Amino acid sequence: MTAAKISKNGASQPLKVDILVIGGGLAGGTLSLALAQNGFRVATVDIEDTQGWTDRGFDGRASAIALSSQRVLDGVGLWAEIKDETAPIKDIRVADGNSPLFLHYDHTELGNEPFGYMVENRSIRKGLNTLVPKTKNLSYFAPNTVQVLDRAKNGVFATLNDGREIRADLVVACDGRRSPTREGAGIKLTSWDYKQAGIVCTVEHERPHDFCAQEHFLPSGPFAILPLPGTAEKPACRSSIVWTERADLWPIMMKLNDEDFLEELELRFGDFLGAIEVVGPRFAYPLSLQYAETYIAERLALVADSAHGMHPIAGQGLNMGLRDVAALAEVLVEARRLGQDIGAMNVLEKYQQWRRFDNDLMLGVTDVLVKLFSNDIEPLKLARDLGMATVNQFPDLKRFFMRHAMGTVGDLPRLMRGETL
Repeated sequence: MTAAKISKNGASQPLKVDILVIGGGLAGGTLSLALAQNGFRVATVDIEDTQGWTDRGFDGRASAIALSSQRVLDGVGLWAEIKDETAPIKDIRVADGNSPLFLHYDHTELGNEPFGYMVENRSIRKGLNTLVPKTKNLSYFAPNTVQVLDRAKNGVFATLNDGREIRADLVVACDGRRSPTREGAGIKLTSWDYKQAGIVCTVEHERPHDFCAQEHFLPSGPFAILPLPGTAEKPACRSSIVWTERADLWPIMMKLNDEDFLEELELRFGDFLGAIEVVGPRFAYPLSLQYAETYIAERLALVADSAHGMHPIAGQGLNMGLRDVAALAEVLVEARRLGQDIGAMNVLEKYQQWRRFDNDLMLGVTDVLVKLFSNDIEPLKLARDLGMATVNQFPDLKRFFMRHAMGTVGDLPRLMRGETL
């Protein structure tokens, strides 16, 4: 079945699929493609109007796609749709404010491939809008919501907002940090607020960024300058800004007029790329950490932000979500190959065991980094500066961290190794 919008007068017979995916955004859409391309019948439901979610005012964020995550997007065909709108990350430079000590990663120390790529979220959504309608076995219902969801031993029974009924063997929640599916299943959530927000905007600058991602740690939190593709005339003169600011200050910053906002931005950005200009709207996203008590329940699996959400300090949020996608797809393909019930708990346990430790470790690392670097306490500042400088002096340790940045460390699913399922 090809993807289509649902009709108010839909068919009276329930739609029978193998997997119901609730949430068709960056992670959910990628998962839907991976499953459908491997022979599963998939129904995906998303609350958003997919024609509007590519507007510049919908989402101002850009994502750092690690090399292993790029392989996932390539494996499902999305990369071919978006590659011309991406910028490679060839270098990473991390500094503590104005300290002369810094950490520098150069991709050539590991080979010819970049650490990853920067891509605007709207570009990925445009790719989904192009690819989803062409994909067999995938029915995509948006804008729509699941009003009733019953999970039983013999299957999943869902009723959509417009009355359409769907029957499936498994439901996957990809419906975000506030996941109604997770809440409806009674899965407990642990979370805390960092009392910060990420102010996001795009800037153009005089000099090229040379595809170097920069992160400066300031007392209020990290300030990231991330390379984006530019124009034909200035191909490397546009960057995405993620400016972490305290809860008492970010609303003030967001209310500034354009001239005053630019002045505040310049104080943090510096002049190493020449004059800068804000292009497009500004956005602010409150920052927090959260994780679900369990990733699975009867005929239910949680993926990406529905299962875990982290601070953007390490740029790993979407990457960890795509690892979930690749792992779950592999587990389900293997279960079907063995003739197993894809919604059975013993199958879903394999997914949870594979992903839980990795996600918890990344949540812990990002939380420590936030608390360590979002302050101006002098002894801590000296210790972290010396720590970054020390990593620079130990090539083996430095290469280990660089491979982590590429996402090529750990028990990688096949899609992340560039293999087929």
